[in-house]
Amino acid sequence: MSTKVLISGASIAGPALAHWLGRYGFEVTVVELAPALRGGGQNVDFRGRTHLSVLERMGVLDELRTLDTGGSPMTFLGADGRRLLHLPAEFAGGELEIPRGELAQLLYRHSLSRAEYVFGDSITVLEEAPGGVRVAFRHGAPREFDLVIGADGLHSNVRRLAFGPEQRYVRHLGYYAATWQLPGGLGLPPGSVGLNVPGRLVSVGADHRDPTRAGAFCLFASPELRYDRHDVEQQKALVRDAFAGLGWEVPRLLESLRGAPELYFDSISRADVPTWSSGRIALLGDAACGATIGGMGTGTAVVAAYVLAGELARACGDHRTAFGRYEGLLRRYAQGCQKGGDRTGPFLAPRTATGLRVRNGLLNRRWVLDRMLALGKQVSSVELPDYAGESSGRFSAAG
Repeated sequence: MSTKVLISGASIAGPALAHWLGRYGFEVTVVELAPALRGGGQNVDFRGRTHLSVLERMGVLDELRTLDTGGSPMTFLGADGRRLLHLPAEFAGGELEIPRGELAQLLYRHSLSRAEYVFGDSITVLEEAPGGVRVAFRHGAPREFDLVIGADGLHSNVRRLAFGPEQRYVRHLGYYAATWQLPGGLGLPPGSVGLNVPGRLVSVGADHRDPTRAGAFCLFASPELRYDRHDVEQQKALVRDAFAGLGWEVPRLLESLRGAPELYFDSISRADVPTWSSGRIALLGDAACGATIGGMGTGTAVVAAYVLAGELARACGDHRTAFGRYEGLLRRYAQGCQKGGDRTGPFLAPRTATGLRVRNGLLNRRWVLDRMLALGKQVSSVELPDYAGESSGRFSAAG
């Protein structure tokens, strides 16, 4: 019998793990709360030899290169419209930048022949038994699996059910961010351009492949807010309130928000879980060690999926051995990448005019940019095992 693995989450980490586990012969089911794959979102990037080598081993690197945006230069304007700072494409885009929705679609396609996907459902109960995990769902019939993996993001449902309330593990870092799509045709240059005042940034960027589309991004400093994470209209109101009264193109961007079919809105936060597994249940990606923006979360998730699947195959389904090896190999690496998320808010929207001047003064020096790019590549690199030839999923997980 194959080892049965349930993965919660069909964004990036979940399909990447499904791809590898299916290749090794595991029987994989992926459950996703949303009714379909989510589109939209910011572009995501890969940088350094570790990210690219894992994508190459997956067999998706060449296809991803055809989706590469080429990076997104960023221009920051002051309240008077004067340019404060310009960051080149490679600063934000790394060596490979992909629209998040297109990356999710590609990983889904590559895993679909090896995994069962269940959309529009979620886990409600996890009950560990000597031989597996009994799982109840909001809509589907209860089932039993050998292992359960929470790849369901910073606000992980699996982590809440198996490890405890979110407030134990997720810390607010003082900012909120939002993105949405809007019609193009604004005469925008490549990349993004935005208004940057103390504590706030709002920007818009044209889609370089489709001139009829553009994307808005905003970020603002705020204490922790209380709101319904599933109430999009309430979140739109929070964004409008945060940027009310600003000039430049802000009124037009806020007006476009009213009709936006999708909105990504979340706090800039980080998750820190002392142990990434509990019995037969483990966490992957942002659920274990995440940062909302700037923590190289996408690259780390793809790397972690590769290692978790490889260790499960190498250990012949012995989850106790595999989960321990997985965390031992990656915890320090993931935490190093995660630290970048702590600086994202203060970097993009310093809270004071002095902070803005200091940032602009530093980053208008090319050698500072080069140094930061080099450090980013160094942080994102780690030596990984080679799991080539592993195909050990056809067994029952150890009791």
